[in-house]
Amino acid sequence: MHSLPPLTAPVEPDDALRRVAFLLERERAGSYRVEAFRKAVATVRELGPEAVRQHVQAGTLQSVPGIGKSTAGVITEALEGRVPAYLEALQSKARPLVEGGEELYALIQGDCHTHSTWSDGGSPIDEMVLTAIELGQQWMVLTDHSPRLRVANGLSPERLVQQMAVVDAIDRALGAGFTLLKGIEVDILDDGSLDQTDELLARLDFVTASVHSKLRMNKAPMTRRMVAAVQNPRVNVLGHCTGRLVTGSRGVRPQSEFDARAVFEACAEHGTAVEINSRPERCDPPDELILLADEIGCLFAIDSDAHAPGQLEMKAYGAERAERLGIDPDRIITTWDVDRLRAWVAEGLARG
Repeated sequence: MHSLPPLTAPVEPDDALRRVAFLLERERAGSYRVEAFRKAVATVRELGPEAVRQHVQAGTLQSVPGIGKSTAGVITEALEGRVPAYLEALQSKARPLVEGGEELYALIQGDCHTHSTWSDGGSPIDEMVLTAIELGQQWMVLTDHSPRLRVANGLSPERLVQQMAVVDAIDRALGAGFTLLKGIEVDILDDGSLDQTDELLARLDFVTASVHSKLRMNKAPMTRRMVAAVQNPRVNVLGHCTGRLVTGSRGVRPQSEFDARAVFEACAEHGTAVEINSRPERCDPPDELILLADEIGCLFAIDSDAHAPGQLEMKAYGAERAERLGIDPDRIITTWDVDRLRAWVAEGLARG
């Protein structure tokens, strides 16, 4: 994993627009600003280079649906052979997301928790994959939401089947350089069962399971709920286990109450990794729970929980925390190559 080097002239208009969107996402800018540039990328590609050039020469670029003043400026300056001023300003102020964790971040090869426009993500699957490749990842699991999470456009069984076919097609097209795995972020239901059929879960490569509802459930039933989920041989990662929010536009939310030792002991026994969710608004689990899981002998997954390409780099936050807390890199499954990951998943299923 690494950061993207600044673009230099000459730069294609769609590449300049993509990089602006990436940098805005990276700094957690408002979604409306990001969407303007992502939409402009699609428009430019649909028009084609010659039509774009003709519009620029005629001064009619802003008459094209999907192109506004800022995006037109980026396109025009790129065609003039310059790094667009808007892009240059963003690149000049870009800094490492966090100090520390650089050695561990460099070891990260994959991501077990990512989203696309199939649920509540901001970009299509191919754009998420392209950015992951540019950042130096070797593999990625697509984990859009399950049906019950309607607010996040969770995938019905029918839509999940359709998505699996799309993911397989993209993965075949990628060749040997990158692997896209079929996955899901499945809701853990009140009784610890999973929000998808066993038949469909069996067709996936990887499952991250998370609690999204009734986060204030009493401690004993919440513990039973989580233990039941991580004991399921189909579950590979326990996602953002406390459900807390510590900052951000959604406000703050206290962590769920559960017997962390009981849950992590079940994770260790059944080979379920504990996610170190790298989103700054989650920072989940807190440091003391990461240390407890480490003491118990759990595996970990440093994940981005990215809902946009510019958020894939957020794994740097998780790497800083894990390195600072002394977590052995070899116990972090996102540092493994995809063959080792697949073998681990298969071993877990064989154990039952």
